[in-house]
Amino acid sequence: MEYLTLARVLHVLAVVVWIGGVFMVTTVIIPAVKRMSSREEQMETFEKIEGRFSLQAKITTLLTAITGFYMLHLYGWERLLDLQFWWIHAMILVWIIFTVILFILEPFFLHSLFRKYAAEDPEKAFRIIHRAHWVLLVLSLITIFGAVAGSHGWYFV
Repeated sequence: MEYLTLARVLHVLAVVVWIGGVFMVTTVIIPAVKRMSSREEQMETFEKIEGRFSLQAKITTLLTAITGFYMLHLYGWERLLDLQFWWIHAMILVWIIFTVILFILEPFFLHSLFRKYAAEDPEKAFRIIHRAHWVLLVLSLITIFGAVAGSHGWYFV
């Protein structure tokens, strides 16, 4: 069995599930929740959906890390020294951001902070969380674009 191919397939599948979920949350779920009439319904719905997706995101970010670092080990860490592989740096940056959010900030800080602000001003709380999701989504999509293009020889540099 070609382990490099298996690693790449698992890596792409994990990224599709992970960032596809971020896309769904950003473009469909948060806007729908923002339109709900009661604060209680907004919070309950968002927390149920986000809670279920959080577990999926944690699993897929871990799988992405394992497969990504395995491929980097096989291809050579020296690629990190070459600017034409800027997309590898972008992938690592996106992974670090999401990992810190999912495993550190959200469980220990962001969840309670969001509940506090949503109780006071749910419109503002959801607006802030929606903007944050858009920033993360756009950064992720730029990274995916660069990674697919770069892995097929389109380096931009």
